[in-house]
Amino acid sequence: MWTHRAPPPDAARHAQTGGADLRPHAVVIGSGFGGLAAAVRLGARGYRVSVLERLDAPGGRAYVFAQDGFTFDAGPTIITLPFLFDELWALAGKRREDDVQFVQTDPFYRLVFDDGSHFECSGDPVRMRAEVARLSPGDVQGYERFLAISEKIYSFAFEQLGQIPFTSFAPMIQAGPRFAYHRADQSIFAFVSSMFRDPRLRIAFSFHPLFIGGNPLAATKLYALVSFLEGKYGVHFAMGGTGALVKGLVKLIEGQGSRVLCNMDVDEIVVEAGRARGVRLADGRVIDAQIVVSNADAPFTYQKLLRNHPRKRWTDAKIANARYSMGLLVWHFGTKRRYEDVAHHTILLGPRYEGLLRDIFDRKRLAADFSLYLHRPTATDPSLAPPGCDCFYVLAPVPNLDGNVDWATAAEPLRRAIAARLGERLLPDLEAQLISSRLITPIDFRDRYNAVKGAGFSLEPVLLQSAWFRPHNVSEEVENLFLVGAGSHPGAGVPGVISSARILDQVAPHASHFA
Repeated sequence: MWTHRAPPPDAARHAQTGGADLRPHAVVIGSGFGGLAAAVRLGARGYRVSVLERLDAPGGRAYVFAQDGFTFDAGPTIITLPFLFDELWALAGKRREDDVQFVQTDPFYRLVFDDGSHFECSGDPVRMRAEVARLSPGDVQGYERFLAISEKIYSFAFEQLGQIPFTSFAPMIQAGPRFAYHRADQSIFAFVSSMFRDPRLRIAFSFHPLFIGGNPLAATKLYALVSFLEGKYGVHFAMGGTGALVKGLVKLIEGQGSRVLCNMDVDEIVVEAGRARGVRLADGRVIDAQIVVSNADAPFTYQKLLRNHPRKRWTDAKIANARYSMGLLVWHFGTKRRYEDVAHHTILLGPRYEGLLRDIFDRKRLAADFSLYLHRPTATDPSLAPPGCDCFYVLAPVPNLDGNVDWATAAEPLRRAIAARLGERLLPDLEAQLISSRLITPIDFRDRYNAVKGAGFSLEPVLLQSAWFRPHNVSEEVENLFLVGAGSHPGAGVPGVISSARILDQVAPHASHFA
């Protein structure tokens, strides 16, 4: 069992309390990035924190699989706002670069279209304009307009809206004119289509919502902010894999005199007189706390962990009728040779874009064709595979469990089709080179990560499930209960879940409140 036990509190506190740590206690359910970031912030606010993880190692969806000499990151692979992690280390009196090194990938992504053409996204504005011109000279002016609008949207939607707790509807009313000005009701695909004529560029500048579970045909135009954000801060990779960030955060938590405990399955949040008082584990033990922070999937938190508490807003009916992100089929594999010409991040497009998105999100039908995200971390860090080998992770967006897909029979044929496609387009002789393989389906997301409907990114990021309409970071149902992670405001993706913990500084009481 992976059990992190904190070192003793500092000598001064020992002397004052006879060895007992009398700081108010906070329990964090789940050790994903949102939970770990919350624990660091609560530790800096004077709490003794216990992070409870049901799996055998920390990380949540950022879990690490070690297999056959390969290191496979299960979930997030892209770091876009390094300063969010730098803040956490600074709160603990440390420097992030002393524990975890970030390397910028170049290009950010390589998009390979079905016709064989390609487009490379980078942080170099000159190169980006040249790439646009290479595919479609007539779209350069549209690109300039798009980038200028992207910057304005970033200032509004990320720097302003992303930091608001939305504990009341008032901020939504105040932001209403800005929503209207930015045409937040327009989809990002519709917006991008008004800027670019070339269908490939329409894909290249609208696909980003898929990284957080959104359908580009339905996700708000506000997600155009990602293009500016990436250009400003870059796309980074943590050396040692995303798991190195998990280890670094656990080290920070322990250094604050707190702890991360694994194989701790929380069955219920204990509520007394309308306030969270701790948690009850699956084995019946109760852990008391002054506040509880849930990094579990937000719909699961309300549906399962508060099943015995009456709820006014997040009822079972509302949770069942909500819109959820797509499912994911993720295939981790290792090869006995290296593919040096394959970029760190590659997006391999299929023959359809709009039709495939409608199959996945609307019809919830498993189509014969697919588009893929291929992650090759050994392009940047060869230590993640045995010498001379390559480490990969390929992700195919698929319907969530609202779709009528029998994954017990459908998963392996889909994996073989994906392998064949990769072998034809990017990785010659792939099947013969395989020496390690692991497959994850929406069933695993449901059973392993308690993801409602097996959704890869919790609630779908549509306008009426964003900001005030998303589960609040301050629970609307129970006092002293707070939510972080993909299903809460501001949403999925590494910046979103880290920002959800950042909001705790505004809404969670300081430990001195309980003194």
